[in-house]
Formats: sequence, structure tokens, C-alpha cells
Amino acid sequence: MSNYLTNNEASARATGSRSRRKLWLASGVAGLTGVVSLAAVGVAGSAGAVGVSGLKWNTTQQVTKDGDHGRGEEGRGEEGPDRGGKDDRDGKDHERGKEVPCDTDRLIQAIVFANSRDGGVLDLAKGCTYNLTRNQDGNGLPVITQNITLRGEHTTITRDATADYFRILNVGPGGHLNLKGLTIKGGQTIEALQPVSAAAVWGAYSDSQAIAAQVKAGTPLAQALAARKANPKAGLKAAPKAARKATVKAAPKAKPGKATTLIEEPGVNDGAGILVQPGGAANLFDTSVVLNQSGGNGGGLANFGTTSLRHTEVAHNTAFFFGGGIFNAGLLTVDESTITDNTAIVGGGGVSNGAAEIFTEDVDGGTALIEKSKITDNETLGFGGGLLDIGGNTTVHSTELLSNTAVLAGGGIAVADAQVNVHHSTVAKNSTAGVGGGVAVAFDSAVTIEKSYLKENTAGFFGGGLFNADSVTTVRESEVVANRALGPIGVGGGIFNIFGEVNLSRTKVANNFATLAPGGVFTFEGVVNVDDKSAIVANRPTNCLAIPGDTIPNCFG
Repeated sequence: MSNYLTNNEASARATGSRSRRKLWLASGVAGLTGVVSLAAVGVAGSAGAVGVSGLKWNTTQQVTKDGDHGRGEEGRGEEGPDRGGKDDRDGKDHERGKEVPCDTDRLIQAIVFANSRDGGVLDLAKGCTYNLTRNQDGNGLPVITQNITLRGEHTTITRDATADYFRILNVGPGGHLNLKGLTIKGGQTIEALQPVSAAAVWGAYSDSQAIAAQVKAGTPLAQALAARKANPKAGLKAAPKAARKATVKAAPKAKPGKATTLIEEPGVNDGAGILVQPGGAANLFDTSVVLNQSGGNGGGLANFGTTSLRHTEVAHNTAFFFGGGIFNAGLLTVDESTITDNTAIVGGGGVSNGAAEIFTEDVDGGTALIEKSKITDNETLGFGGGLLDIGGNTTVHSTELLSNTAVLAGGGIAVADAQVNVHHSTVAKNSTAGVGGGVAVAFDSAVTIEKSYLKENTAGFFGGGLFNADSVTTVRESEVVANRALGPIGVGGGIFNIFGEVNLSRTKVANNFATLAPGGVFTFEGVVNVDDKSAIVANRPTNCLAIPGDTIPNCFG
């Protein structure tokens, strides 16, 4: 029998995150919780701090040559190292793996060994539940620092319901995690103790709530909008994101001869199911990330590196701030996957690409590509029920965003200070008590919706299909149909535009409804360009209204 000391790098880089600063926002979301039925969110008590108990992974482990950690069996085939990460697009593996019995300690030891031996493929027991009861530095399993594949078949890795709060998996810089056939379940990190006002966060990007409040109090809409014109962007962020930074985060130390780059880093409570740190990578195939709860961003998954999901389900997760299902500040690809029934308190119930300034610094959105997927039945007390982009770049292709809910704005999609492209997709049956039942665009954003459908979405105030403020939105070869602005001050059932530009090309805006005229397209101190191949027809009570006194081309009544 021989001894070895496990790699201390795992514990040293366990969180890889900066300390979060104090919240500057005011009290919680009073009066809004009755609008959306949200899953209960537990609050950590004073004794809920993440601790270290039980077996430590950086202590000496006993290994026998003929036991579970024999050199020829632990992630190394007879013909050489087993690196993993070589799944074909059909999901078939061609690497020989080390079998891991249905024992949590054996799984921990196998990952420690793979980290110390340049990676490997671990075949987890079929139908097994690996129940995690202890953690190190807030992680239920050792931080992934090498190229490691975890393969299973109806296999679950879960945090024990009675254990201290911790995430399940953490991919460190230089680590590459491949998951196949697994369920990642029950991770939980501590919530912030300070209350957060989702309305205050959205208010920094759009004054839609303030305008609506004035109108509800009896001020005519035109008068409320005129006051906004007299004091443009009052209370809004004064400059684009890059110029707003008061300080610049220090870049990580560079290796000799290599340049440094500025990157976003995760908060200590981000990513309750899976956290991918800057410089880390993860590939999820045929995997479920379910029932995780983050005290920060990213209930199911928080990506600050490079992550791809294929044939994967992200469901029933919760985030205290942004990204109930997924939070992204890196490079994210979602393909043929389902993101459903997730909840975020502030924004991005399903997916959030970036985060607003709840703390003294915001988190820049990264690059996200979502294709051939479904984002359904997600909800938030804030904005972006299905998808939110703040300061990032998102492309949605051949995807359905259905039946998502946001209290303040963007039942289906919310965009602020970002670029979003939607192609060959459907945004339908989403709802908000505020503005932009289908899509809400604000604060110097650029959005293109092409060959897509915005239909049967509902808003309580303005823009049943589309709300556009201080931004440029182009709708091309698409349909904006059967949307509704239902509240007592509902205006612009199809499109509501304020101080922005909306371009309609070969697009149909029809059969939309609003409580107050117009039911089709409304614009105030903005531009709506309509080409002669577009049609704005059959909206109720009228088709178009431009204030003050302008006309919308190719629109009658």
C-alpha cells in the first residue's frame, strides 16, 4: 500500500471569484409578488454559511495498486491516457473509461485522481444517485482542473437536502468538464441578505414604470411623455457600459510571454448546479440540470468560460438575482435543448446574458447562441421572463420562446444596452404586467427580428408584441399578430415606440388589440419606417398613432 497527496490546486481555486460589494438598491419588490406565482425561495439563516466538514480532498488518501486506483484502470487505457471530451455529434463515446462504483467517496477520489493524472474518463454507475453530504470551499465535488469526462446512464449527482449549502460542480481555469447522461440536482448557495428591488434595476434602463404610474394616476399619456421629452433619460444610466466603469477589475496574472485580458469573474454564490470559471470549459450532452438554487446568478448553470449544451434540459432552477436557468458572461452555445420552468427574482427567468448593477459593478454579457431549442414557462419579478441580455450579444435561431412571464418588462425577451438577433423563431403567449409582452428593448440596444413570429403576447401597459425605447429595432419578413395591451391604460397592442426607431420590412402587423388607441403601432418622438411591402391592418381600435402630429408611412387609421 502506498500514499499520495492530492492536488491542492483544486482547493486553492475552489471559487475563483471576487468578493461582492454591498448592494446599493432599496427594499424588495413590494406589491409585485401577487402578479406572478413564484416558487418559494429559501433564505439562509445566520448558521447557513458554507463550511467544510468530513473528508477533505487535500488530505492524504490511501491507494492500493490492485484497488480502485490502479494505474491501468483510473482513466487510462492500456494504450495510453484517457482524456475524454471526444464525443461525436451523435453522442457516441470512443474512450475507455474508469468505472466508478455507486459510492460518493469513490467518486470524489476518482475526480481527485483524474485531476492529478492529466484528466480521464469516469463511467459512473448506471441508475445510481451519488448523494453529496459535505463540501470544500462551497463545492460538493473537487474543482475540475483537467480534461475530465463524467458519463452515466440515468445517473444523478445531488446535494443531500440536509447538508450545508454548496454547488455541485465547479470547473476551474484550464479545466474541461464533459457530462453525458447525468442529472445534476439540488445544488444551493447562500442568498444575499440585503433586499433587492427589481423595479429599481429596470428603472436604470427604462422609465416605462414611471410613465405608466403617472398615467395610472390620471396624467394623460401625451403629457407624461412630453415631460420625459423635456428631461430625456432622467434617472437612466448616463453613458454606455464601457464608459460607466468607475474602476477596472484587475486581470489575472499572465504566464510569461502571454498577454492579459479583462474578464468577468463569478460571485461566490453564482452557479448552484454548475459553475464554469473564466478559462474553464464544459460540454453537456443528454444531461439534466434541475432543482438547483443560487443565491447569486445562475440557478442551474453560471458560465464565465466556454460552455455548450446539446440535448440537455435545464429546469426548475432558481436564482436570487439573474439567470434562473442559465447565467452567461462568457461564450455559451445551446443547441436542441429545453430551458423550462426556471425562476429569477430580478431578471432572466430562463437565460440571462449579463447582469445589471445590483452591486457596484455590473457584469458584462458575453456571447450566446441559442438554436433549435425551447425556452418555456420561465418567470421573473423583474424583466426578461424567457431571455435577458444586458450588455452582451445574443443570437436566437429556430427557437421557441413560449409562455414566459415577467412582471416589469419583456415577458419573452428583454434587451438593455445589448445586441440581439432573432431568426426563424417564435415568441408567443408570453406576458408581462408592464411593457413588452413579447419583446422589450431599451437603452441604446440594437435588435433584429427576422423571419419570425411575435404573436399572442400580452402586456399590461405598453407594447403587447414589442416595446422599443431609445433603441433601434428592425423587424423583417415577420409577423406581429394577435398581441394585446390589456390594462386600463394599455396602448400599442402590436408595437409601442418611444424615442427610438422601428423599421418594418415585408412585415405584417395585424389583429392586435389595445384598450386605448392605437391597437397596432404607437410612436412618440420616434421613427417608424414601414416599407410598401409591409401591412398594418385589422388592429383595434385603430391601426396607428404618432405623437406629436407625425404620420406612420403606409398605415391608414
